[in-house]
Amino acid sequence: MSLVLRSPVPSDYESIASWIPDAAACARWAGLRVPFPFVATELATLLAVTGGESCCLAEDDGLLVGFGQHWVVRDGVVHLGRIIVSPAQRGRGKGRELCERLVARAVQATGAGAVTLRVYRDNEIALGLYLRLGFRPVVTESDEEVLLMMKVLDDSGNGAS
Repeated sequence: MSLVLRSPVPSDYESIASWIPDAAACARWAGLRVPFPFVATELATLLAVTGGESCCLAEDDGLLVGFGQHWVVRDGVVHLGRIIVSPAQRGRGKGRELCERLVARAVQATGAGAVTLRVYRDNEIALGLYLRLGFRPVVTESDEEVLLMMKVLDDSGNGAS
């Protein structure tokens, strides 16, 4: 099966809602603006970000694999957020695929020269993935619980060395 990064459709939000088991998981994934429990049909509105885009990674048969967003935080910098992979698809490289495509889409849409994201320090799997993708901690903008990470891009859109 091939994968495609596309805009979400209403049924995607039903799937995403099923991936969020409790209030703690909801807060870690979406922040405090999204209450738990939430109504899946309201998720698109709850997740809306000004100047941003929501994206779904799906198989060509329509099976939803993951979700993420990007939005501009300041001139030249785009932020990735609310990245999640279906529990049934974890450990299969789909998170990497989602992040690589989301970075490419965000840079293409905004022309940014740097990409940021936040990750909980105890989320070792995600932290390892982001390091392998070229993101580096920004210690001055991090705290004991959450790391801000940044990837500076070269002129080709790849991570600078």
